Amino acid sequence: MKLFLKSLRDIKQSIGQFIAFVLVIAVGAFFYTGLVTLSDNLGAYTKVYFKEHHLSDLNVYYSQISSDDVARLSEIAGIHKIEGRYSFDATQAFEDYKATLKIHSIPEENEINTSTIITGNIPSKQDEIVIDSAYAKEHHLQLGDTISISRNGRNFNFTISGLIENVEHTKKNETQDHKTSGIAYIGEETITAIADGFYYNEVMIEAQEGYDIDKIGQTIEVQSKQLPYLTQETKERSFNYSQLNQTIHNNKLMSKVIPLVLFLIEAVILFLTMSRIIDSQRNQVGIMKALGVKNRNIMLHYMGYPVLASIIGSILGYVISAIVFIPLITASNARAYSMPDISFTLSIFSIIPPIIFSSAFGILSCYFSGRTILNERAAQAMRPKPPKKMKKLLIEKIPGIWSRISYSHKLILRNIFLNKQKALASSVGVVVSTVLLITAFGTQMSLVKVADQVEEVYTYDLRVDYAIGTSSDSINLPSNIAKSHRLSTFPVAFIKEDVKENATLVVTEKENDLIHFFDENDQRIRLENNGVLIPKSYADKYHIAEGDTIQMEFTAPELNQKSVNMKVLKISNQYSNPSFYSTPEYMNSLGIDYRPTSVLVKANSSADLISVRNFFEQDQRVDSIADKDDLKKSAQYILRQNSFVFIMFIICAVILSFGAIYTISSINIYERIRELATLKVLGYQKNKINRLIFSENIILTAFAVIVALPISGYIYTIIVQALSSPHQQIPDKLNITILLVSILLAFLLTTLSNLLLRRKVSQINMIESLKSIE
Repeated sequence: MKLFLKSLRDIKQSIGQFIAFVLVIAVGAFFYTGLVTLSDNLGAYTKVYFKEHHLSDLNVYYSQISSDDVARLSEIAGIHKIEGRYSFDATQAFEDYKATLKIHSIPEENEINTSTIITGNIPSKQDEIVIDSAYAKEHHLQLGDTISISRNGRNFNFTISGLIENVEHTKKNETQDHKTSGIAYIGEETITAIADGFYYNEVMIEAQEGYDIDKIGQTIEVQSKQLPYLTQETKERSFNYSQLNQTIHNNKLMSKVIPLVLFLIEAVILFLTMSRIIDSQRNQVGIMKALGVKNRNIMLHYMGYPVLASIIGSILGYVISAIVFIPLITASNARAYSMPDISFTLSIFSIIPPIIFSSAFGILSCYFSGRTILNERAAQAMRPKPPKKMKKLLIEKIPGIWSRISYSHKLILRNIFLNKQKALASSVGVVVSTVLLITAFGTQMSLVKVADQVEEVYTYDLRVDYAIGTSSDSINLPSNIAKSHRLSTFPVAFIKEDVKENATLVVTEKENDLIHFFDENDQRIRLENNGVLIPKSYADKYHIAEGDTIQMEFTAPELNQKSVNMKVLKISNQYSNPSFYSTPEYMNSLGIDYRPTSVLVKANSSADLISVRNFFEQDQRVDSIADKDDLKKSAQYILRQNSFVFIMFIICAVILSFGAIYTISSINIYERIRELATLKVLGYQKNKINRLIFSENIILTAFAVIVALPISGYIYTIIVQALSSPHQQIPDKLNITILLVSILLAFLLTTLSNLLLRRKVSQINMIESLKSIE
């Protein structure tokens, strides 16, 4: 009980140090509990959600196909369920803009891609429709409202019978824009009125468990030779599924990488702090030994300090995570995806790893620091350590320099070199803090750079995508355009030994200057007719260099899984949506037929852009139109969706850094009480003593910053590599601005710590501190 009271007294005497200690642990617990909750809940929810609502494994598209043809396809081996439906795009006009609706018919016995009914009912009449709830909320639509949609110049009126969310449209588009994009479903009886006849144009397939979906797709293609077959898309290649799985993958990486980095930093700070605390209380250890307290109890007494701090810090981090982190990720997820009834709830068990990890390092540091003192006799431990012999410094041996240095600076230099180990330990804490600051700022700036690259890479005004089957010869362009270039996009699989990675190959003219490419040094590179340009994200993961040969398999059904070897021409930085690029001439040399499916357009002026857009909107063969603003919105959206995590990371880095610097500085003062008291007795003014400590800490910070710079680059590279994937490249170069801001902040935190510790220096009792123990 007495030892427990001593622990409380020790905490009270250094309450600032204990609070800093707790904050260091709270930061790690905050990120661990929040990121693990995000990763686990999102992954578990999607797994159940996709299974319960039977997300289709394969979608096959036709110009038209009858229900009898669908029934014959159902006999193919490996197909568990098959359903046909009619899908089309329509527009809904508002006062100053138009919204696009993707509309599907609902099979009579719908078991694939089933909807979650938010309110209302599935259409039971020909003039009824259900729409996604987010689109309805954006446009203030309710049950019973009548909406008018337009398709191919014809208007249709529907009554809203329900609001839904569907598993196949968890992610609508890059920016999850509910204002200009919506999803709707109609009953099968409405197909005849829309399509002027009853037929399907899409088939949804759910495969038997364990069956190869690619083989099913090949069989369907063979049996569809007598049908107006267009193309097919597996679940893995669909925008909805691939985007969601990429997010889950990135979240899992963040939930491992960021807490691991924070816990390692926390471990270093705990180890340094506890070892210094025990060393500074050696005389108290001697007194306890003299009073008959067992070594085991003394050790447990000091181990209780980090355990108590770990428990309080972990609980604090858990509570703040519940109040701050969970609401933020809930709101962010709601903006990014349409997931009915998903909730993010902190598990009480998520608090256990931070407590165990922090306590373990605190206990280990106490054990390794305390066993030497505990092995000493009580009388020996009660005596202060004999002063070290001070050899002449190198600078003292240089004639004329030492004599010109002020007495205060001589004290600083002598103290640093007299206590090299302690100075080094203090520097380690600052090094770790500076590394964390540089890494946090660097990661945030990398996200900004990802968003900014859109402006540099894409210089066209519009990208026009045409419907499948449109002949490139029949594409007409308006007269008021400055430039135009055609391109085609092929779904491919990148093959490296036994690994097969889904990718996209874009084929466009060599002269296309509406898309710019940059190498890893941000220098412009161009397409050539003798090879393929590959993204750096793929090159880094699969160790590909210029001049290498890579294997690519064309997964589009019409190309019959054709596999080719392609020469690597250049490696380009592509931060978002990385793709392989080549020219029509190179494709022809490989025996691949090039048929443009899209056109990039640059208008003569901003005034002409409106008329150019209207020209393409009136073309019924146009499938979609995207402009530069859409690309900017997409990039800014990605930045907003990820920024909150890294902004919190920066805030936590600042807290962690301050906690480390304050704790170490506080211990330094405690260890030098006799020395500082002696200076006060000799008539040193309070301001001079404070300046002495401040100058010493600044010198140590400067040394730590110099050491931290190369380490920061290495740690930052590791984190970037962990967060990157073939489908997402993150810039891995730190710029001078980030380094300067981080260094400046490290010095500011050191200054703040010194200001807060001035009171501690002024409270030094000269008589008590100078009393001899003998």
